[in-house]
Parts: sequence; C-alpha cells; structure tokens
Amino acid sequence: MSTRSPGRLGRRLVQLYVGLALYGASSALLVAAGLGLEPWNVLHQGLARLTGLTIGVVSIAVGAAVLLLWIPLRQRPGLGTVSNVVAVGLAMDGTLALVPEPRTLAVRIPLMLAGIVLNGAATGLYIAARLGPGPRDGLMTGLHRRTGRSIRLMRTAIEVAVVVTGFALGGTVGVGTFLYALSIGPLAQVFLRVFAVPSASRGSAAVAAGSPGRAILRP
Repeated sequence: MSTRSPGRLGRRLVQLYVGLALYGASSALLVAAGLGLEPWNVLHQGLARLTGLTIGVVSIAVGAAVLLLWIPLRQRPGLGTVSNVVAVGLAMDGTLALVPEPRTLAVRIPLMLAGIVLNGAATGLYIAARLGPGPRDGLMTGLHRRTGRSIRLMRTAIEVAVVVTGFALGGTVGVGTFLYALSIGPLAQVFLRVFAVPSASRGSAAVAAGSPGRAILRP
C-alpha cells in the first residue's frame, strides 16, 4: 500500500464531511430565500409543513426511508451514504437557526444564487471523496440497473415525482427550482474536477472509475 494512502484517506474524509455540511447549509440558504428549492427539498418542505417537523428532521427521515429501498435494489451503502442521511439534515437545521429571515428581493435573490453555487461546490466535494453515494443517488442508479432504463430517465422520473408531491404538500417551487435544475449539473462537473482526489495507483487527478459524475442528483 502506498505510504500516501493515510493522507489521501484523510483528505477524502475531510472532503466528505465538509461537502455534506456545505450541502445542508446551501440548501438552507435556498429555503431562507424562499424563491424555489431543489427537487428533494420541495418534498421535504412539504412534509415538514404537513407534520410540523423541521425540514432537517424530515430530510433525515426521508433519507433513511430511501436507504431502506436500497435493500431490494441490492445496493451497498458506504460511509458517505450513512453520513449523508444525518449530516445534511443537521446542517440544514443549524444554518436555518442562524440565518435571519430575509424580507426583500435585494437580499433573497443573492441568497438564492449563493445557495445554488455553494450546492454545486458541495456536490463536487462529497462525490469526489468517493466514500459512497447519497441515498437518493443510489436509488436512481439502483433503479437504472434493475430496470435497464437510462440514468437520465430514472433521474427525471424521480425528480418529477418528488417535486409534484412536494408542491402538492406545500413545498416551494419557483425560479430557484428551475435555475437549480439548469445549473447544478455544469456546476457540479466543474467542482468535481477541482476537488478530484489523486488516484492511488498513478497519482493522477482523475476521479476513480465508476464515479457518479454522470449521475448527479443530491446527497
């Protein structure tokens, strides 16, 4: 084993947890802006309004439920998968407790844009760490393998279903939702290259084979 492996693993762990915390914080900025959420958080917000729970607690509960769906799909979780379920929700609630509610568009629009860009950076961080996909990503790739349908089709079907359900429950769909859908893929691809961990065998900056770069959804 390379003598650099412990340091490389340390970097990956730091990337994972910084990425998950930043993902939760960036999602909270979108909630605070109130101009539209990313697809899964439309569902989380709708369920939060229905149950009276915080959006972070709902995110944890939904993540755990989605992880149970991995069993019939024969998906194997990693450290990043399990960490994702808890860390993102806690970061969301923590950030929302600290960020004052913005009242003007002059504040809400920059908050929305910052949330989208930071979300892209967070996605690049945690995916490039290669310590396991998020539970929702794994649901998509698992359905892809079991059904033979394309990842793009599975992603679209899942996201449409969660947005429609979340909106019906009172989740916020708006300009932020559409900007997120258009920009998260390109942003995440850029940050995947920025945060790529060098390969153990060649010391290259490429993300390992099988990286979910083409399956970006959310953690």
